[in-house]
Amino acid sequence: MTRVAVLGSGSWGTAFSIVLADAGASVSLWARRPELSSAIAAAGENSAYLPGVPVPPSVVPTADVAEALDGAEVVVLAVPAQTLRSNLEQFAPVLPSSAVLLSLAKGIELHSCKRMSEVVAETTGAPPERIAVLTGPNLAREIASRQPSASVVACADEEVAERLQDVVRTPWFRPYTNSDVVGCELAGAIKNVIALAVGMAAGMGLGDNAKASLVTRGLAETARLGSRLGANPLTFAGLAGLGDLVATCYSPLSRNRSIGERLGQGAALAEAVASLSQTAEGVKSAESVLELASLHEVDMPIAEQVVRVVRDGASPREAVEALMTRSAKPEL
Repeated sequence: MTRVAVLGSGSWGTAFSIVLADAGASVSLWARRPELSSAIAAAGENSAYLPGVPVPPSVVPTADVAEALDGAEVVVLAVPAQTLRSNLEQFAPVLPSSAVLLSLAKGIELHSCKRMSEVVAETTGAPPERIAVLTGPNLAREIASRQPSASVVACADEEVAERLQDVVRTPWFRPYTNSDVVGCELAGAIKNVIALAVGMAAGMGLGDNAKASLVTRGLAETARLGSRLGANPLTFAGLAGLGDLVATCYSPLSRNRSIGERLGQGAALAEAVASLSQTAEGVKSAESVLELASLHEVDMPIAEQVVRVVRDGASPREAVEALMTRSAKPEL
């Protein structure tokens, strides 16, 4: 039985702990707040993030990170992208030296423009074969409810990816492997930005043509940046790319889509964010995605307009007008 520590007890961390338990792993679930850990242990569910979803008895909640990490062979990093570095600095003294570090966060770090695997490597000194990411269409509520879902485990070392594939596979959660860590991480981060745009379109009452256009051209932007950074173009046609993009852009369970929709209805950003009790990575990652694209001289007009709205205060209608009046170009 593989011992796994899940660091982060939000909706995705909790849902993934259920996956791991069903796959036969021994799971410790670390919560930053002791009262949340105690509540999960007492009620057998995480009522703060996934009310009504039972947490298996084999998932042991704790607020003691050293206790959670004791003997862990796999450490799942289920904290928000923008706090991953500071959390890892806290975890570093008690991280098992041989454990595989599996990141669930989908974002690009502000200011540094680092992908999550780069933050993990920089902070912990772990080599590429000990760093992996999990991505794909992973809406936490559906996965916690054991609805069928497929995903991607990406690692530079294919044997490690295959080992993790076995650790997380259940009859209802089907992981595939991929060695393209760069492409998988870029796709996971950028789809949140595109989902904000699609949500704005929905909130404004625009139709399916507009939303499909944003999804398709958003995928093109992702592939352009990925190509410049050495990703495999096929990754963007797979679960990490198109699969995650479709789920995040169209599901009412998507945090980024939901915030975009509120913005499209005229809400201020602070009001839209406050209406959601959980982190929507695209709000903060939009700026770092655009900065990363600028550093590599890649044109990303949808990301640019999302930044104009969430950072500069432009209205969604102004963003639509700016996109629609750009100079004519060939599609490919």
